[in-house]
Amino acid sequence: MNFRIIILSWLLAITQLANGQSAGYALVIHGGAGNIYHENTPPQVAESFRTELNKVLHVGDSILANNGSSLDAVEACIRMMEDCPLFNAGKGAVFNAEGKNELDASIMDGKTHLAGAVAGVTIIRNPISAARAVMEKSQHVMLTGKGAETFAIEQGLETVSPSYFYTEKRWNDYLKVKYREDSLRHENEKHGTVGCVALDKSGNLAAGTSTGGMTFKKYGRVGDSPIIGAGTYADNQSCAVSATGHGEFFIRNVVAYDISALMKYKGLSLKDAADEVILHKLKDQGGYGGAIAIDKNGNIAMPFNTTGMFRGYVKENGEKKVAMFGKE
Repeated sequence: MNFRIIILSWLLAITQLANGQSAGYALVIHGGAGNIYHENTPPQVAESFRTELNKVLHVGDSILANNGSSLDAVEACIRMMEDCPLFNAGKGAVFNAEGKNELDASIMDGKTHLAGAVAGVTIIRNPISAARAVMEKSQHVMLTGKGAETFAIEQGLETVSPSYFYTEKRWNDYLKVKYREDSLRHENEKHGTVGCVALDKSGNLAAGTSTGGMTFKKYGRVGDSPIIGAGTYADNQSCAVSATGHGEFFIRNVVAYDISALMKYKGLSLKDAADEVILHKLKDQGGYGGAIAIDKNGNIAMPFNTTGMFRGYVKENGEKKVAMFGKE
């Protein structure tokens, strides 16, 4: 009897794959990439990151296990990371050259190809929710600055005083850059952008990304995180991607879409496509960072060309992992 059940389950899985259907839900998250080493990361700090990443995975897993949508899971996971001061998104975001926090986020639905984004916002507690509102409740894809904030207020989203996003660590990082007049110093540190990609039980993919951007950024700079195709992309026929790293390179290479395109037009596997873009094409140009991705069959990829990336995944079969450093 047990043998018959195993055979039937195996045949069902093969049929699902043959029909392009998901063999089970899965979810992947990231909390930024950069020069992250064992030796320069105090054990208590590493444990704090691992604990938070595990909490986020637990929430995402619960949503998907209970037939929640990939969009709901992505938004919920990113909201948690936006509310956690460990990451460069929401509370704990880095400061720009004027000593202010300017936040960016985007989200995309792989089923409909609808997408939403906000950039340069300063009072929206959870930019990822504002991005989703733009996608679902407006005719636009991206809103910026005061316009995005006005729209968020009209939609009843929670707003806060700009001081809410302050953390002492980020302020000290800002002061170090300011007084050294070295606006590129942070490029040798970690990028704390957060992101999530998910595949739900219905076979739908979704991706989202949120960030405070670049320490000491000037002139209203916007990176890749809110740009569909650069920092975020999702297509049920290929994959969902969220990126983190030096945004200018990710924009110029349309990184998130490029991974999807390599799968659709060249027939590459998710791993091969993601590795080609992150480990070869991007790195050869001097662009550093990483990406998380999941395909329509639940395969995942988490490549990065830095020494580490805060990352984790969970699958319907119970497989779960959280990692920070290279070769974990």
